[in-house]
Amino acid sequence: MQEIEIEFKNLLTKAEFDRLLYRLPFPEKVDKQTNFYFETKDFALKQQHAALRIREKNGEYRLTLKEPHPNGLLETHDVLTKSEASEWLNGNCVAKEYTANQLSKLNISHNGLKYYGSLTTERREYKKDQLLYVLDYSTYNNQEDYELEIEATDEKNGLQAFHTLLQELDIPKRKTPNKIRRFFATLKK
Repeated sequence: MQEIEIEFKNLLTKAEFDRLLYRLPFPEKVDKQTNFYFETKDFALKQQHAALRIREKNGEYRLTLKEPHPNGLLETHDVLTKSEASEWLNGNCVAKEYTANQLSKLNISHNGLKYYGSLTTERREYKKDQLLYVLDYSTYNNQEDYELEIEATDEKNGLQAFHTLLQELDIPKRKTPNKIRRFFATLKK
């Protein structure tokens, strides 16, 4: 299964996060999810601007390969059982149909993949005007961060909503690497 993801992100301070949380109709209840990140020893995925993770959410596991795409990111997904996810985390990266096909196009073998660690996110989201507004609080490697994401089906509308929201709440636009880059930046070299 594949989809194109168009999203706009901005790292936030705790105060900015709280402002967004109380000014917009985010639910009180958080959804917790954990991303488990994989890479080769020589960082072949990173060199191709790609990323591979397993996401556990509500007891379900999804393997996702993210690759650059002219309109955003191409995401390729496979569903994993809990047992398969456990195999991956223990170094036995079993090939799954859709991601295996894409990894082979990148000349990356499942045998060369290694588990590097995890990032846990408490997520709140709501939809409005075909946009998904997301507030994330993430913890990983003794770090924490706060992030706003707006996911859109149309780049123009998403970008406009993103800039308008930041401007209305007086939040500066910040360079915001994706979660996997932030995670890997915290690893000891």
